[in-house]
Amino acid sequence: MQREQRLKFAEGGSIRSTIFAYFTISALIAVFLVALSLYVRLSGQLVATMRQENQMLINQVNRSVDVYLRTVMKLSDSLYYGVIKNEDLSSETVNQELRLLYNNNKDSIANIALLSGEGELLEAVPAARLKGGNDIRQESWFQTALERTENLHFTTPHVQHIFDNNQNQYRWVITMTRAVEITNGTATDQGVLLLDINYASLKQLLDNVTLGGQGYLYMVSGGGELMYHPQMQLIDAGLVEENLKAAAEYHDGSYEETYQGEKRYITVKTVGYTGWKLIGVMPEQGLYLNRLKTRLFIVFVMLFFLMVLALINAYISRRITIPIQRLEESVAELEQGRLDAQIYMGGSYEIRHLSCSIQDMAKRIQELMRDIVVEHEAKRKSEFDTLQSQINPHFLYNTLDIIVWMIENEQKAEAAKIVTALARFFRISLSRGKNIILVKDELEHVRSYLMIQQMRFKNKFVYRMEAQEETLHLSSLKLMLQPLVENAIYHGMEFMDGDGEILIQVYLQDGDLWFLIQDNGLGMNEEQVESLLKEKSHIPSGRGSGIGVKNVNDRIKLYFGEEYGLSVESEPDEGTCIRIHLPAVPM
Repeated sequence: MQREQRLKFAEGGSIRSTIFAYFTISALIAVFLVALSLYVRLSGQLVATMRQENQMLINQVNRSVDVYLRTVMKLSDSLYYGVIKNEDLSSETVNQELRLLYNNNKDSIANIALLSGEGELLEAVPAARLKGGNDIRQESWFQTALERTENLHFTTPHVQHIFDNNQNQYRWVITMTRAVEITNGTATDQGVLLLDINYASLKQLLDNVTLGGQGYLYMVSGGGELMYHPQMQLIDAGLVEENLKAAAEYHDGSYEETYQGEKRYITVKTVGYTGWKLIGVMPEQGLYLNRLKTRLFIVFVMLFFLMVLALINAYISRRITIPIQRLEESVAELEQGRLDAQIYMGGSYEIRHLSCSIQDMAKRIQELMRDIVVEHEAKRKSEFDTLQSQINPHFLYNTLDIIVWMIENEQKAEAAKIVTALARFFRISLSRGKNIILVKDELEHVRSYLMIQQMRFKNKFVYRMEAQEETLHLSSLKLMLQPLVENAIYHGMEFMDGDGEILIQVYLQDGDLWFLIQDNGLGMNEEQVESLLKEKSHIPSGRGSGIGVKNVNDRIKLYFGEEYGLSVESEPDEGTCIRIHLPAVPM
């Protein structure tokens, strides 16, 4: 009878009610004590909290400014190493390349200018000229760039005044300069590359930053010169003052100072390469208002929590454990490497939020893994395309001259042959953008090239091509044989006495694909052979494709691996033999 009463009591919920009551009372007491403790502690820790928040915000702003400046510095490197350093300004102009890079960055860049060491304007984008009467050599940024050639240099904000251009006459800029090496024919001179950074674009990064209450942010140079201030116009007019002298001496960290009778909390962060300093200022009066708001917020939260606690206790006690267990099972699947596993999304808000964060994290990991693969492939393809793109049009010009000469001399049949060969040559050269083609297509490409060159040199040489049948449908790198045959013609046979011979063989050996290009030309000594595959060993002659032996070797290694490539054997007056080693891969 007593057992039945206990079961009935349990089914009636008396135990649940008791547990609920004790849990609620305990929770109410704990909430009250925690709120009281939090209230007392926040009153004393608000300054430290605000400093930490300000430090985080300034660090974020510092990263934004650093990313902005590094973008400009990368543009400077692209201008110097990608354009200026590779061009001979005595015979070529870099204006088109400068204009292209300027158009891609004109939101942040006002001017790009290249100046000689004598202060002469060599190039400017947008088009501009120096103002008359200005001696650029007397400008401090010009002298600093030439004296400290290893560094990039930044000025303070100023109105650009050296260019005679109405559009830029009143534009505020920060000038970045660096020393560059300018090639003029066989001589190299020192010059200065100038980039004017739009001050408005940098100012925009800082204008919307607030530090809470009455706080604000300003920036000074390493020497204490003002770079940015929300009241910069008033400071320039002398209506407002700022403690710039003390700011120049601060290192990264937090400080307290009294300026003009007011106590302030200062946070300092140095901007990377430039030495600029971001200064966060929080007046004590602003902290007092934040302290009052925090106290009111804590009281409100405590009262609200006390009101709703009794209503949510039952729901939490019944539902909190199951979602956590389900979420733990999902996380266990992630730990086993199943990043595509479905994450449980039930339970309370906190658990759902955590589930979403975990799922987003898993997706982000997958995206990062894919991005790493894509970035690696893109970099490899970019390097490959850069090597393959070094082709000049002289061969086309020479071939068209031959066709015109044949037509003028009424050699229509020969002209038709050479036009057909030229069409086949460029059809395979393009190959719809593919870098890998069949061996038979590569042989057809070089056959068309040899036919054209044989007509051009009036049968000064003969050629023979032999290929095993099983090699014709294997994979080959496009534009691989033609540069080597071109070298054999121009450097091996052009000045030899007697008829030249070129032999091209394709065969399989030990499971790999081999190409052999052999000629009976002038040959080379051991030092010349060793220099063929070294850096900058090939200098375009102005008559061929512009692709050297090293270029072909680099492309093969880049695409197939370091174990593949070229080997060269040659003796003076005995001819040259080049072997190409590739993997035997079917298309």
